[in-house]
Amino acid sequence: MNNLNIIKTIHNYLWNIPLITMILLVGIILSIKLKGLQITKLKEAFFILFKKEKKDKQSISTFQAICISLSATLGAGNITGVAAAVTLGGPGALIWMIITILLGLPIKYAESYLACKYRIINDNKIIGGPYAYIENGLGGKYILLSKSYALFGMLAAILGLGTFIQINGVSDAFKNIFINDIYINNIFGTKLSISSLFIGLIFSFLAYMVILGGTKKIAKYCEILIPVVAFIYISICLFVIIINIKYLPHTIIKIFINSFNKEAFTSGIIGYAIKEGVTKGIFASEAGIGSSAIAISSTEEKDPKKLGLASLGSTFFGTLIICILTGIVIVITDSYNQNLSGISIANYAFITGLKINPKLVSIILFICITIFAFTTIIGWNLYGIKCLNYLTNNKYIYYIYQWIYIMMVFIGAFLNVEPIWNVAEIFNALMIIPNLLAILLLIKKIKNV
Repeated sequence: MNNLNIIKTIHNYLWNIPLITMILLVGIILSIKLKGLQITKLKEAFFILFKKEKKDKQSISTFQAICISLSATLGAGNITGVAAAVTLGGPGALIWMIITILLGLPIKYAESYLACKYRIINDNKIIGGPYAYIENGLGGKYILLSKSYALFGMLAAILGLGTFIQINGVSDAFKNIFINDIYINNIFGTKLSISSLFIGLIFSFLAYMVILGGTKKIAKYCEILIPVVAFIYISICLFVIIINIKYLPHTIIKIFINSFNKEAFTSGIIGYAIKEGVTKGIFASEAGIGSSAIAISSTEEKDPKKLGLASLGSTFFGTLIICILTGIVIVITDSYNQNLSGISIANYAFITGLKINPKLVSIILFICITIFAFTTIIGWNLYGIKCLNYLTNNKYIYYIYQWIYIMMVFIGAFLNVEPIWNVAEIFNALMIIPNLLAILLLIKKIKNV
């Protein structure tokens, strides 16, 4: 069995009925306990998101923390994740993505609530996130669980979520602009893409310039870039839907029929749609992974309920809306049936849907993907460093980790789509298991607004 088959086997073993059931079940339990706050408290969450506030010198503002959190979810993987889910699982996978994200919203609330309630403050440094509420909330006997989460989070950042998938999406988007790529033979005798080399070098340099500046610098870039690029991308999706509005009713019917009809159940399509929808829904929202709670806990806000609502609101207004619009665009243009993969699916959808110069469309999508991916790279770097700092304060290990991270950004430009998705989702699963166990054990401590 080769390495790719081993990775796929581990992925399929982890992302099976028990884990999928656990995620959905925890979402349902929290929805009942918190009285459906993902719907009833949306208005309040919206106002908390955009409330002006002063921030002190030791921490970042709630809005900056939310932007860092969104930067980690609204990456190239978010768009390619929706495309992959619909392509592999059929249009019905979009419904299961939406269900997963909706059930994930109270999980996001719980993660941020607990991260604020049980954060650790040492030498004016805030240590917060799942590893903190596992240790501080559950006690020393669960220290192995907290250390495991931090280890998996550190590896997830460096081996997939923050590096490979993001830079790979940018590289593919760049190739859609310059179709006639140039290849050269490398020292291993395989062909090397010049465009991938260019993208890898540029992004490695940009990552180096930002991530070594620390939390404050990362927060500053995310605060500026995320709202702008999200608005641009949503506008493009809406233009595609408006231009093709006559096909919208048929598209919605197709999505629902593919999700629940008898043929889907008996043919096994429904199982694959659920699996793809849930896995990509988790990847898009990061609900259950606990990563956004790491950023949220770094703020000066002391009310865990407000931070919980801020996290919930950002996921709803950011991730959920973008996933729905992306999925509709892919189905309405039939791009999921074109034997394409990765960002090329979205590229085909926008070219077909907008009916304007294909090169211009590819350039616009490339700009959006580039900013999404870059903010995700620096956002997940922060997560990885916070996890590393929880495990050790050794400054030499810190710098080694940072240089390896930058190197992985470069390497990711040359990798194939499927194996890097499998690796990323393996680490998703490994972070989810200890995090959800902790949430269930601390569920009595989670209060409604």
